[in-house]
Amino acid sequence: MTRPMLTQREAAAACGVSRSTIRRRREAGELPGSVEDPVRGWMIPVDALLAAGFRLNAPAPPDSDTSPLPEAGSGVVPGGGQDAAALRAELDRVRAEHALALAEAQFEQRLAAAEVGHLRAQLAERGERIADLQRAVAALTPAPARAVLTPETEGMAVPNQGGSEPVREESGGRWQWRGGRS
Repeated sequence: MTRPMLTQREAAAACGVSRSTIRRRREAGELPGSVEDPVRGWMIPVDALLAAGFRLNAPAPPDSDTSPLPEAGSGVVPGGGQDAAALRAELDRVRAEHALALAEAQFEQRLAAAEVGHLRAQLAERGERIADLQRAVAALTPAPARAVLTPETEGMAVPNQGGSEPVREESGGRWQWRGGRS
């Protein structure tokens, strides 16, 4: 499993600091393993945050509370902002992990599809090469051998040994053999 990574915004919220603090520490090289994702921006490893001395889910500095009071029965507890911030940070962290896992799966799928295409191209190329080799072998293979006349078979192979060769001629619209045949 890959280690969990947070965006700069998620890291700032989880550590209770500003985004500029996370950015400055990253630029100073204090957050090793940070990588820039083309879609989500800089991704910071949770391990690097801890190694740099940040505390995850640290309480955020108090803000002036200008939010309206929750309605009765809404399940929101006044003064529970610290718990809500921790839950929000955890939710952001889980979302980040999920997005990273999804991106990795999509990348692996694209990589597998590219590999399939490459292998199919190689297979087609090798099929063409095999066909070329088969044509070359056929061109180099001698024609079937003809019967060789030996002294024993010589008399059998030549039908009219004593006389003239038979001649085929046309006579009255028909072809006939003349001479040499008995």
